[in-house]
Amino acid sequence: MSCGNDAKKENEKVEPVVKADVFDYKVDAFADIQVLRYQIPGWDALTLKEQTLVYYLTQAGLAGRDMVWDQNYKYNLKIRNALESVYTKYTGDKSTEEWKAFETYLKRIWFSNGIHHHYSNDKIEAGFPVEYLKKLLAETNTELKGAAFDVIFNDLDSKKVNKSKGVDNVAVSAVNFYGDGITNADVERFYSAKKSPDPEKPLSFGLNSQLVKENGVLKERVYKSGGLYGSAIDEVVKWLELAKGVAENEAQANALGLLIAYYKTGDLQIWDDYNVAWTAATEGNIDYINSFIEVYYDPLGYRGYYESIVQIKDFEMSQKMAVLSENAQWFEDHSPLMEAHKKKNVVGVSYKTVNVAGESGGASPSTPIGVNLPNANWIRAAVGSKSVSLGNIIHAANNAGSSQRLKEFVHDEEELALEEKYGQLADKLHTALHEVVGHASGQLNPGVGETKETLKTYASTLEEGRADLVALYFLYDSKLQDLGLVDDWQSVGKAAYDGYIRNGLMTQLIRLKLGDDVEEAHMRNRQWISAWVYEKGKADNVIEKVTRDGKTYFNITDYEKLHTLFGQLLRETQRIKSEGDFAAVEALVEGYGVKVDQALHKEILERNKQFKSAPYKGYVNPVLVPEMDSEGKIIAVKVTQPKTFAEQMLAYSKHYSFLPEVN
Repeated sequence: MSCGNDAKKENEKVEPVVKADVFDYKVDAFADIQVLRYQIPGWDALTLKEQTLVYYLTQAGLAGRDMVWDQNYKYNLKIRNALESVYTKYTGDKSTEEWKAFETYLKRIWFSNGIHHHYSNDKIEAGFPVEYLKKLLAETNTELKGAAFDVIFNDLDSKKVNKSKGVDNVAVSAVNFYGDGITNADVERFYSAKKSPDPEKPLSFGLNSQLVKENGVLKERVYKSGGLYGSAIDEVVKWLELAKGVAENEAQANALGLLIAYYKTGDLQIWDDYNVAWTAATEGNIDYINSFIEVYYDPLGYRGYYESIVQIKDFEMSQKMAVLSENAQWFEDHSPLMEAHKKKNVVGVSYKTVNVAGESGGASPSTPIGVNLPNANWIRAAVGSKSVSLGNIIHAANNAGSSQRLKEFVHDEEELALEEKYGQLADKLHTALHEVVGHASGQLNPGVGETKETLKTYASTLEEGRADLVALYFLYDSKLQDLGLVDDWQSVGKAAYDGYIRNGLMTQLIRLKLGDDVEEAHMRNRQWISAWVYEKGKADNVIEKVTRDGKTYFNITDYEKLHTLFGQLLRETQRIKSEGDFAAVEALVEGYGVKVDQALHKEILERNKQFKSAPYKGYVNPVLVPEMDSEGKIIAVKVTQPKTFAEQMLAYSKHYSFLPEVN
């Protein structure tokens, strides 16, 4: 921190300065990953108080960064600390293939917040011999021994999250949500005995704890001040309290106060109270996500991993897209769901396009492009939800990409032209409809438990697929043109359908190794949706499989019938969720979403070899630098960009390592 004389007054607004130089989005590329930068549009238009709020919230997010590393795997922090020590201290030959392999391995685990791939969940291969690492450790006087060293090279803990059918998912998953010896049966028995004070408002049992067995007795280690991760949580709370002091309004301050109380106590009732308050706090230019929230990393869907996203409202785009929130009831009323499964009163669905100012935990470096929260079904029904689309993240990805891979996999020039003209708009609308209408749609039958209890390992992919289907159904609807969101609804809808089928049946396979099953929840849902409509439409040749010059393509011949099929599948997925039909979801996902056509997969991988761009993208965060006066008061907050991926990762480890007890 340094003093400066160009301070802004607390509520002064300054017109943004337009710079002529071109922003460099690309930072690094290694293995199957490309690392990008993103800008923060509108930063200079914020008041100093708003900028200070953003700074405090990003610091709170970064303070908890190490929690997700430990959640991902019990030895992650020990391994990261040792490898970073080697990376910064080694003075030997750095031109060798072994050193380059070591450097790539470290970058890969930085990107994945641990030694398991961020998407496939497979343990990342070291790429260098065991003796080489021993040499590096010795020459840098760095210690890494025992199981933490051995696991880099052996076959133990090979899968972070294993959702395969027919195995004990908890026992065979390396994720650190459960202690040694815990099984699926233990988890189900432990939580079946817990009852919420109000059955109509079920608490999120297991969300913020680790389940262990002590002397044969199951016990939760709760994430809270004085509990598990207490030292990091206290640091998060410190920054949240500062943020509360510069909140934009009373509703925002009250929500932050409840979040602080939740972190201090670990009380799940306070967590629900916080979510109700946070959902209702829709005024203001700044918002945030912070805590243990999404459950994708838990094979049984109980435990939330730590994440943080700090957001600035994109005023122009939010105003344009707010029409979706305003018409949420129309979409519900006109959906193909059974009447019993439709909400009669869709409440409180707010939607904003936002620009990200900083991310941490499970949201960084790999980030979502849209978010809908809270996750509790009863809060969605009674209070509503917030949906956001991360506009500057999407913009960065679009401006750093290449169209060459697209040209390889489109069926014909018409499909290419539609994608190039309407693809980006179709993607934005898909994200908006998925988050605003999709996740807010539908209701459970009376007496049916939460989906993590009824649908178990399939809950996440079913929910993501259901939201995708809502988006797909309405993307081919003239209502979008009536609302002023598109000028040609059929062309936008066709581009959306082409892209979804192309990705679901072909291009997402470049992310898998030949022979692998599909395991990640979103990949599964894209495949089971695409494969289901392909199969059900065969009799009418709705989607034809074309082989030309030894290459496979999928060509949609009837968009109207495909729209109908999406509607039929949406109706069925909502029925499965509403009724808690485990047998049906198991048949759907296992039958269509897991296994891969090996011949087609081999072909796709061969066709993809010609392209250098990596299939996965992630981001370094802008660095917010406060300038202080002589009394320690913030007088300005500047935005700078990290030069390299390694620079930011090392800086984070230096300044935001608050879990010495698990290192």
